[in-house]
Amino acid sequence: MRGRSFVPGIDPFLVCLIVVVVAASLLPVRGVAASAFDGLADVAIGLLFFLHGAKLSRAAIGQGIGNWRLHGLTLASTYLWFPAIGLLTVQLVEGWLNPLLVTGVLFLTLVPSTVQSSIAFTAMARGNVAAAVCSASLSNLLGILVTPLLVGFFIHSRASEQGVDWQGAQGIVLQLLVPFLSGHLLRPVIGGFVDRNKKVLMFVDRGSILLVVYTAFSAAVVNGIWQILDLRDLLMLLVLSALVLAAVLLLSGFTGKLAKLPREDRIVLLFCGSKKSMVSGVPMAGALFAPAEVGLVVLPLMIFHQLQLFVCAWLAGRYARASEAQEPASVTRMAERRAMQAREGDVV
Repeated sequence: MRGRSFVPGIDPFLVCLIVVVVAASLLPVRGVAASAFDGLADVAIGLLFFLHGAKLSRAAIGQGIGNWRLHGLTLASTYLWFPAIGLLTVQLVEGWLNPLLVTGVLFLTLVPSTVQSSIAFTAMARGNVAAAVCSASLSNLLGILVTPLLVGFFIHSRASEQGVDWQGAQGIVLQLLVPFLSGHLLRPVIGGFVDRNKKVLMFVDRGSILLVVYTAFSAAVVNGIWQILDLRDLLMLLVLSALVLAAVLLLSGFTGKLAKLPREDRIVLLFCGSKKSMVSGVPMAGALFAPAEVGLVVLPLMIFHQLQLFVCAWLAGRYARASEAQEPASVTRMAERRAMQAREGDVV
């Protein structure tokens, strides 16, 4: 087991994102075609959240739903600590970075947690998987309502002189929440098909995001994104993402120990509380900001998303190796107890 590596290679989805950004830069969609792509992206996003609802297992939720202290701490990390760190960060960099990128840094701290990677890393680290399913799913469901409220409260006119479009916030509920609930209510009918075809349906997930990113970056390119953005901005975004992620990981770890959570639950808090979802965040940005702004606003989230995968994969590997190291010791202790009990039985 010592030779086993938990450090991921290049994520194929990251490669696809880069290809899509390059394609949008060279061949941006314009005019009537842009309107058609916007409509197609809306349909794809609705289907995406419909499938997320259909994939949500009620049995897994039932197993983990009772751990309210853990879920409360995870939601606090996602919707309290993250925004607080985001507000502090943008105060430090305002005036040093493009205003829309500053908005994007704050926006990434307001979106829900991921589902798939949070559960996968929790399982890899030998954490409480049932609780992770519940926490991550609850974060995404609440985020459909909470994120627009946080964006309206904290960002206001930071993104544009007209401020956040509250009609867009209401549209999020119709575009994301209604399909999500519809899919979940239909799970008894279509759940078997969805579970059997997860790999195939994953292409719908990622294809939807790629379509939204292409549409958003096309609009940004038409409005001169590459005349605004330079290498210094990208490097600064990478540094800021690393600082935000490090801060929330340290805070989550400290809180888990302070709350005296079991090791398995501390792992859930660490991985579910430190993630931000591009699957939810990109569509939300599309509904909350003007089309010409979305490309710059989601760029910090795209950078943060890849960074969190690398760092959390490394952390999950460390937890897994620590568990493997403890297992022989626990087996030895159990054998010693059984031997002692056997000797006591002989004496009696």
